Amino acid sequence: MLKEWRNIPIKFIYGRAMPLALYISINKSVQDRLIIRFEYTSERVSRIRTISGRQWHSIERYWTIPLDAQTVAKLFKVFENEDLIIEKDTERLMVELKLLPKSDSWYKNVLKRSEEELKLKGYSRQTLKAYLGHIQRFLIYTQKDVDDLSEEDTRKYLVSLLDEKAKSHAYANQAISSIKFLFYDVLKHRNKTSDLPRPKKVHKLPEVLSQKEVNAILNSVSNMKHRVLLLVTYSAGLRVSEVVNLKITDIDSDRMLIHIKQGKGRKDRYTLLSALTLEMLREYARLYRLKDWLFPGEIEEKHLSERSAQKVFETACKRAGIVKDVSVHSLRHSFATHLLEAGTDLRYIQELLGHSNSKTTEIYTHVSEKSITKIQSPADSLDLK
Repeated sequence: MLKEWRNIPIKFIYGRAMPLALYISINKSVQDRLIIRFEYTSERVSRIRTISGRQWHSIERYWTIPLDAQTVAKLFKVFENEDLIIEKDTERLMVELKLLPKSDSWYKNVLKRSEEELKLKGYSRQTLKAYLGHIQRFLIYTQKDVDDLSEEDTRKYLVSLLDEKAKSHAYANQAISSIKFLFYDVLKHRNKTSDLPRPKKVHKLPEVLSQKEVNAILNSVSNMKHRVLLLVTYSAGLRVSEVVNLKITDIDSDRMLIHIKQGKGRKDRYTLLSALTLEMLREYARLYRLKDWLFPGEIEEKHLSERSAQKVFETACKRAGIVKDVSVHSLRHSFATHLLEAGTDLRYIQELLGHSNSKTTEIYTHVSEKSITKIQSPADSLDLK
């Protein structure tokens, strides 16, 4: 049974109380069934309905599924992009039934130590989550005690990522960084990953929307909250994690600035607040009686999720007829490119985006039309008949 799902990228976080907006809660019920609790989204409900034998309990407001190998494998598969909490008693039972690998040092010791070390070193929540996920998947793949792990195990795992799973070089590089962190900083076995090669980085140019396309996307959104969300993202060049974490107090209308607190790299910065954005924000605030978060989620005390923001953008692109392979992050790329094309100095764009290295910002010189369109192709001098 373990071989059937061990290569599925599952992220387990055992025995921790987490918001159901972010996690699927699993524990055992009577009659050998598993209770599945989660905050409602139509996507989650659609997923669980693909599991045979599932039942909805309207009074208790949870789902149950059969506790057997095939059903558990299906559960892990349909929620492979979610973090699963398994209660301790349920986890012990699943280990006994061989539905989970038995490895106390894996989840009770190594992961706990890894999480503590990441926190002590000040890594962000996103990095912590990503590193723990890579470490867990590596340990699931090897099925070995940590003391028995070798560099050869790591090499085989990385080859499986690139060949069998067709993961990107960027994904494999992050996996290497996570595994090196495990050996260097947690296990103190520095010689076990010292000779690991890294796949070459793939240098891709960002997909940029024209101002006409951005305008079409914004005009396709009738929901005021969603339109303002996308406008703020574009007009200030924000990452999706930054825009959903904005609070009302971060809008400085006197100085026409937006205060980004603890962005990527745990850095604060200021970015632009356009006059149009401020006007729409004021109208939005009148309609929505905001309390704390600028973009609250379904639960008032929580902000809108990054995934929800992405879905808003995807829906808007479909309505606007955008066929480019873009994500909500493309609004940030477009912001930087449009500033560069308007003559803004690259150093100022670097500050607005919060880039530590100027080379990161220089990528926009390769997608800007400012200089490229002034070059005449030699084909234009041909006299074809």
